[in-house]
Amino acid sequence: MRRSFLLVLALVFAAAAATLHSASATTQATAQASTTGITRTTIKLGGTFPLSGPAAVYGSIAKGMAAYYSYVNARKGKDGKRGVGGRQIIWKFYDDAYNPAQTVQLTNKLVLEDKVFAVVGSVGTEHNLAVRPFLNQRKVPQTLVSTGASYWGTQYKKWPWTGGWQPDYVSEGRVYGKWIAKNAPTAKIAIFYQNDDYGKDYLRGVESGLGSKKSLIVSKESYEVTDTSYASQIAHQKLSGADTWVLLTTPTPTVRAISTAKALAWKPNSIVINSVAAVDSVMLAAEQRAGAAYVDGDISTAYLKYPTNPKYTNDVAVKRYMRLMAKYAPGADPKNLFYYYGFAKAYDSVKLLYLAGKNPTRASYQRATRRMNWVNSFEIKGVVTKTSATDRFPLDQVKLIRYSSTTHTWSEFGPLYKGR
Repeated sequence: MRRSFLLVLALVFAAAAATLHSASATTQATAQASTTGITRTTIKLGGTFPLSGPAAVYGSIAKGMAAYYSYVNARKGKDGKRGVGGRQIIWKFYDDAYNPAQTVQLTNKLVLEDKVFAVVGSVGTEHNLAVRPFLNQRKVPQTLVSTGASYWGTQYKKWPWTGGWQPDYVSEGRVYGKWIAKNAPTAKIAIFYQNDDYGKDYLRGVESGLGSKKSLIVSKESYEVTDTSYASQIAHQKLSGADTWVLLTTPTPTVRAISTAKALAWKPNSIVINSVAAVDSVMLAAEQRAGAAYVDGDISTAYLKYPTNPKYTNDVAVKRYMRLMAKYAPGADPKNLFYYYGFAKAYDSVKLLYLAGKNPTRASYQRATRRMNWVNSFEIKGVVTKTSATDRFPLDQVKLIRYSSTTHTWSEFGPLYKGR
């Protein structure tokens, strides 16, 4: 009887050991899955950017991010360790040529082959929408996307693994509408916008900001990304008698639209250019095509400091940016705001990694995106990077800016506007 008892006891212990081993293996597999892209010494991040094609100017964003990550990998943090908690950032980015189909293919490559921890800063509204289902299904963070579509902040319940960064287009458009309604209450407005979610978000914002003065709009014309000429649309806008022109366009189309208007001998009294295209390189190109007088006094908004503005010559953050770009991105033009944009975005992405904990997982990183609350020194004074469980718009404060063809840069004026 004693032998039988001992045999049963042995079988019980064996079964228990097998169960524990199985549970341990399951836990280990789960932990491994949750830390894809993370090792003891590295963190792998990735994104897609148009290094070529119709929006190639945005390629500088990825390179600006690369420069900041190189700096983080070389310096020692407050914990005395290089990188983020002793882990070096591996930054993988691919050229999707601003083609959503390529964005899908290359994002699959980043996740399935490169096994990145998170997708950070990818460019384009249509492009990020195309990969959002895939990334959310696999619970891969799709963070700080380089597009201000309102979706990223309004649809977080359905797509919790996706988040934006910059002020959304609806909020920005609303600021333009309010400014026009207050400062030019009898204006005749022509709006030229990109015919996709990007342009339509902006359009909704402008109309919302105009409120009861929405009737001031006398012309709305759109263009396709693939269009090579806007002569017909802009000729119609000239015939409308509009004296205020709102351009809700990306960089290259902005220059093309302005040069086309100049060729058609149409010069509105006021020109508003959305922030996506309100960068010095775009304005200099427009000056070359249409003349300095044509773009002098144009209006836009900003949330980042302009490194080319004399106001920031001795600014600590801007001087630091200039110094680090010279060291980690030699040959790049630090006056190109898209480098600066990428640099500032990378700063926030690193803050997020620290917020995710000493041993971050995709889940802890995703939770961190709901607890952002800090000042990014590369942004305009008063702007705060902040989110909560119910507010997924990290940046929603902007200032109006005016372009000077004498200094060839933008200057802030007026108060800080809160978009939402």
